[in-house]
Amino acid sequence: MFKEIYKRSIKLAGHKKSKTFLGFISFIESFVFPIPPDVFIIPMTIANKKEWAKIALIATLGSVLGACLGYFIGFVFFNEIGVKIFELYGVDNTSFLKDKVSSDGGVIAWITLLAIAGFTPVPFKLLTITSGFVHFNLIYFIIVSALTRGTRFFIIAFLIGNFGSAMRSIIEKRLLTISIIISIIIIFIAYFLYKYLINFTS
Repeated sequence: MFKEIYKRSIKLAGHKKSKTFLGFISFIESFVFPIPPDVFIIPMTIANKKEWAKIALIATLGSVLGACLGYFIGFVFFNEIGVKIFELYGVDNTSFLKDKVSSDGGVIAWITLLAIAGFTPVPFKLLTITSGFVHFNLIYFIIVSALTRGTRFFIIAFLIGNFGSAMRSIIEKRLLTISIIISIIIIFIAYFLYKYLINFTS
């Protein structure tokens, strides 16, 4: 499925409104759309290598704004909308997330959810909705969302923009594996930054 979408996205990469399209996809992916922005970032960066940073920035901003909407859905409309999105992804029992995550857990709780997403089929959108549902600290939520999504998108765009065809071949074959590896790296970076800030302020 991903390869087919990837091939189709190549055709859109050179379109004059491709960046608007990327921003929109990144936005809706954060709370409902199933396809990750990576699939669109890769061909767009291949078509416009010098604009890799701009492409990554657009994807990051769209994703963070979408994450905020997902947070709002979880905070205000969890039972009306959030539950339906969960069910769309085959998650019938949503109470287990509330039992395992609380706002008292702070950044560690959200990083734990991010780790779950890295190793299981739980998508990012379920994390954004859950964060609002448990009233996770909004400032921390935006910072961690920007850190995790931004780092991932910038790494992919940088590699494609600077190493072109060689990285294209690798990513085309190993897109899921590379995404998981990047997610793991991001989790460790976020965790150690959090521990450093706690020690620094204590």
